[in-house]
Amino acid sequence: MRGAVIHAPGDVRLEDRPDPAVQSPTDAIVRLSATCVCGSDLWPYRGVETVSGPTPMGHEYVGIVEEVGGEVTGIRPGQFVVGSFFASDNTCEICRAGFQTSCVHRQAVGVDGAQAEYLRVPLADGTLVATPEVPSDDLLPSLLAASDVLGTGWFGAVAADVGPGKTVAVVGDGAVGLLGVLAARELGAERIIAMSRHESRQELATAFGATDIVTERGDDGVARIKDLTDGLGAHSVIEAVGTQESMTQAIRSTRPGGSTGYVGVAHDVTLPGEELFFSHVRLLGGPAPVRRFLPDLIDRIWTGAIDPGRVFDLALPLDQVAEGYRAMDERRAIKTLLRP
Repeated sequence: MRGAVIHAPGDVRLEDRPDPAVQSPTDAIVRLSATCVCGSDLWPYRGVETVSGPTPMGHEYVGIVEEVGGEVTGIRPGQFVVGSFFASDNTCEICRAGFQTSCVHRQAVGVDGAQAEYLRVPLADGTLVATPEVPSDDLLPSLLAASDVLGTGWFGAVAADVGPGKTVAVVGDGAVGLLGVLAARELGAERIIAMSRHESRQELATAFGATDIVTERGDDGVARIKDLTDGLGAHSVIEAVGTQESMTQAIRSTRPGGSTGYVGVAHDVTLPGEELFFSHVRLLGGPAPVRRFLPDLIDRIWTGAIDPGRVFDLALPLDQVAEGYRAMDERRAIKTLLRP
């Protein structure tokens, strides 16, 4: 099969790789219908994360089950499935509490690289969720979004305790931040403040439910949020970047007694203990337990209640994966969809 491999910062290639095979009786092999480039893929692409050698890329996927191991009972060949970037058994005590990305048996699906034609998914019964039937082509982008960025934005909103009557601020205007806006709307937020400096992203944020746009960053961004909330700050803040500036901005934009949900992959982020102590701000975040939300998100997509696939503003064949990375790195695209 063909799959994307990163060799060094800025160097992503489509190469011939071995076809995946069932290695464990709990595995499934999925023929991918669509995959994509994630914002977190840009960390190694930009050299922020070390690239130690040729590494398969990608962790977002939807497709048709081709084969299952002998112990798989809930998923069968021919089904269209959506899965998470971490495999989980969905039965352990941590999974039952709703944190499948910390499953005691978790495995990283991205190790095998989902920017490819086929993918081996471990712990298939606990990881994959089948759609009611094979979807029409127009639903593929939204179902693919559910595999990561929609589920991650949704977790950011849930972790930030978004709910009816609340004011929500979203730090970050990438795909996760934009879908955090959508999640906040679906969860009943009264006011949603999107922090963005980019016109096209501001437009999409507004379409997803943002009521206000703030272009300032850092301390100026915090001051603007305070101005919009009678000096108090937002009830709920979603942090969707993962830098020191974005995390500090998120916490300082949250009112005492409010909550910050952080889902940006953190890089060199430190928290000042004394400031946090006196802030009275709740913190919850980490790798999104996408599997917790998949049944609900798939149903909302299937019934037309939400259209998260709009975050894909560039669609390319898999053999142009390198251009997909360049476009996102240069901010010419919010998110690139790839068709194997």
